Amino acid sequence: MIIFKTSKISALTMLSVIVLFSCAPKEPEKVQSITIDNNEYDPAVWGQVYPVNYQSWQSTQDPKPSGLSKYRRGWDDDRVVYDRLSEFPFAALLYHGWGFGIEYNEPRGHHYAVIDQIEIDQSRTSPGGVCLACKTPFHKEYTETRGMDYLSAPFLKAVEMLPEKHRELGAACIDCHLAQTMELRTHKDHFEKGMSMIGKTEFSHQETRTIACAQCHMTYYVPRDENRKVAGDVRPPWTHSQWGAITIENIIEDLLTDYQREEWVQKVTGFPMPYIRHPEFELFSNQSVHWMADVSCADCHMPYTRSGAVKYSDHNVTSPLKNKMRACIQCHTESADWLQDQVFTIQDRTTSLLIRAGYATAITAKLFEKLHQLPNTGNQSDEELYAIAKDYYKRAFLRVVFISAENSAGFHNPTEATRVLGDAIAFAQKSESLLRQILTSRGIEVPVFVDLELDQYLNLRGDKKLMFMEDQEFSDPFDIQSFFTLKTSKQGM
Repeated sequence: MIIFKTSKISALTMLSVIVLFSCAPKEPEKVQSITIDNNEYDPAVWGQVYPVNYQSWQSTQDPKPSGLSKYRRGWDDDRVVYDRLSEFPFAALLYHGWGFGIEYNEPRGHHYAVIDQIEIDQSRTSPGGVCLACKTPFHKEYTETRGMDYLSAPFLKAVEMLPEKHRELGAACIDCHLAQTMELRTHKDHFEKGMSMIGKTEFSHQETRTIACAQCHMTYYVPRDENRKVAGDVRPPWTHSQWGAITIENIIEDLLTDYQREEWVQKVTGFPMPYIRHPEFELFSNQSVHWMADVSCADCHMPYTRSGAVKYSDHNVTSPLKNKMRACIQCHTESADWLQDQVFTIQDRTTSLLIRAGYATAITAKLFEKLHQLPNTGNQSDEELYAIAKDYYKRAFLRVVFISAENSAGFHNPTEATRVLGDAIAFAQKSESLLRQILTSRGIEVPVFVDLELDQYLNLRGDKKLMFMEDQEFSDPFDIQSFFTLKTSKQGM
């Protein structure tokens, strides 16, 4: 029995060896390695090494299921480009005289960063090539090599300067990764200078997973000369701020410093004004609950996922709401529906306050317009009150813009968002009371409800003759604003 078993095993072993050698190739196949150059801008080249990541990155061009996000609807499969001025009609009055007051749409995502700017009313890109600061991965290189010839060129001419194949390329691999090691990095000069301003030079791993996003999802201003012409690349208004505390108060103090920050003239008031753009990083990093828990942007917007045996960060960057709260349930034990309800509750409350603050500020702007139409016969006391009212108005306006331009409808930092909007209402109403006092002293009777005449700001906007779309307007979730706004303010629309 033992000999037999041994003979059987030997026969099987011999058979296996014969099969192995008869099936083996004559020469071993060579594995072709691909090296990504440190200056490689083309995501397709990176995709040859990281195909799963590249495929998910390509998905940013695809519309998401509609109805999942309530206030920041973006690019969904209903194929509607949502108009921010129809969503919040007071903004059309406040931004009148500025490209944002002509066409201001919900962004469609990373893939469309440059495309959206090419397709929008070109008043939005009137500063020129500098408008590409957060849109194209080539901005840093072209600013360094071509300077003001690129920064101040008409926007479409600046786009034509870019390599033809990549003129419409938005955020790319090179913006966030070092090619040789895939370490996270930043690729925006204005952000790196901003970090130097606040004395932050070293970052933990989790912090790098935030700053890769923060380099674009931050606010900045376009510096101007005395004639309001572009005077350089964008700059962050972070004077006197620090890591974890880039406050709205410090941002406003910076923006009200001098003429270099005054980018446009508000037509309703006639005031030269600064502006605030997409301050997601500033709001989130200012002691929010998730920030204090060491949660990064990537944890929520690029959650880890799997494709077969490969684990990777999902590069189809989107709101957790549009991803059925998958990122949230990685940490929270509650159901996706429960978590979604919490998000909507926060956003409802923030939006209610935003509507209140926006209309309070718009009413004050109309009172300035009324005052400016009068002969300048005021006394010294009126001039002092006017200076205070003007200062308070600007502080209200910038707070409204801060929350309106931020892309989470308050969720990134709910307590701070409501604080900022509460202060905006306070500044606007105090400014309104001072203006009423001045107007009354000049014999002008101001009605209880001020007609905002919104139709003249909302309709026939720009070359496209854009109109107010009533079905897109967000009404106050708690119907409080109806107590303060004249019903006929939008008459005729």
